[in-house]
Amino acid sequence: MDILFLVFQQTMFFSIPLLIVALGGVFTERSGVTNIALDGMMIMGAFTSIFFINMMQGSMKGQPLLIIAILIAVATGMIFSLLHAYAAINLKADQIISGTALNMFAPAFAIFIARMIQTNGVQQINFNNTFRISSVPILGDIPILGGLFFKNTYITTYLGFIILILSVIVLYKTKFGLRLRACGEHPHSADSVGISVYKMRYAGVMISGGLAGLGGLVFVIPTSTNFNATVSGYGFLALAVMIFGQWKPLRVLFAALFFGLMKTIASAYSVIPLLATSSIPSDVYKMIPFIATLIVLAFSSKSSQAPKAVGVPYDKGSR
Repeated sequence: MDILFLVFQQTMFFSIPLLIVALGGVFTERSGVTNIALDGMMIMGAFTSIFFINMMQGSMKGQPLLIIAILIAVATGMIFSLLHAYAAINLKADQIISGTALNMFAPAFAIFIARMIQTNGVQQINFNNTFRISSVPILGDIPILGGLFFKNTYITTYLGFIILILSVIVLYKTKFGLRLRACGEHPHSADSVGISVYKMRYAGVMISGGLAGLGGLVFVIPTSTNFNATVSGYGFLALAVMIFGQWKPLRVLFAALFFGLMKTIASAYSVIPLLATSSIPSDVYKMIPFIATLIVLAFSSKSSQAPKAVGVPYDKGSR
């Protein structure tokens, strides 16, 4: 049973950041803008928030410090995403090239600034993990469910599920969501009824930036005690989750859980008795998430239900 709890908790640690970032991708692509800069936005969000924790951990700790860091990560991601929004919406630049440029810029910027502002001159930013909740009062005592969901956890896990619920409500139960989806499917029709396509696309990109920045922090906190200007390609993996989830929040949840389980097998195979005693080389386990990504994309891309106008710059004059 202990192994089951361990595998489930590890799967949550890997799945939640994927879920959050992939939902961000859903918002931007539903608005009609491709955002492959999710990885760079994750790095920027993780960089500023982890650096804040590093600076403040002497005077603060625990959940208050983490909540402030979450706000900083979201704000950083939203601000950084404006670069992509301006290039994609106002300049009508190639959105793939814009996203690639931001992905290349973010780690270099994080390394340079970390070396400049830290007195020890290194790029790693260390922090003390005081955020783990060993057991949620009362709920942690529930048989089985308590061990799965309410022990050895982080508030970011519950935040991920809250964002999922809010995403479903916003996209399918509000005027904003309807207008956002209209801009990603038929922007000229949306414009003809008075919807500002530019504003809606800016909103979509900024939401994705905020969630990506948050995802960067959520990825680093449970899996490490330092930030080294990388999120291990999680932004690209989130894109695969989004495509596998067919741009629909609930499907994205299951896709994130699937990839999270693959990552768990890759990182914790040595403590799973059945896998630890097998003769399969360890390198094979480490390749599992990437092999799964290739297989899933190969099959799911044939039935892709991407928004019709995604990646196409909107030009009023072309009507």
